[in-house]
Parts: sequence; C-alpha cells; structure tokens
Amino acid sequence: EAAPNLEEGKSLLLDGFPRTVVQARHLEEVVHVDLVINLDIPTETIVERIADRWIHPASGRIYSYSYKPPKVEGLDDITGEPLVQRPDDEPDKVRARLE
Repeated sequence: EAAPNLEEGKSLLLDGFPRTVVQARHLEEVVHVDLVINLDIPTETIVERIADRWIHPASGRIYSYSYKPPKVEGLDDITGEPLVQRPDDEPDKVRARLE
C-alpha cells in the first residue's frame, strides 16, 4: 500500500515495526530506510497505557481511562454499547509481548 507514496518521494512512518532483526533486514530489501528512532519507554509505562485502552468493537473507537475516558464508565459515548478490552491488551499479555 505504501509503494505509490514511496515512488512519489513521500516518507513512511512505521510504528512498532520492525520488531526483530529479521524483519528489519527484510524491510531494507524492500525499501531504503533513512532514519530510525527508538523510544526507550519503561516497560511499566507501556503496560499501564496499553492496559488502560478499551474499544468499541463495532466502530473501532478507542478510549483510555487515563486521558480519554468514556462519559459513562464501560460504555461507548455514541451508542451506549459496552466497551471491551482486547485480550492482547491485558497487562500480563502486554508484558509477555515486550519480553
């Protein structure tokens, strides 16, 4: 999907990719990488922020209880339907992903 933009000389921002050396090498085979920025965030900060994220599955709206909470706890602002936490956003699963 990014190829047309790259061909026009536009930039590309990848968030969370590549995660491994193998992925990085493959990426370099496909596109030249000019700059890499690595943000060194404490694990617990990442866990807190991701575990704080709840979504409305039908619309994809995302809420965060620390900085963008729903008007009514546990319910979508627009539809009033229940919010859910993705299984991979649970604290133990986030920690496992970061290891």
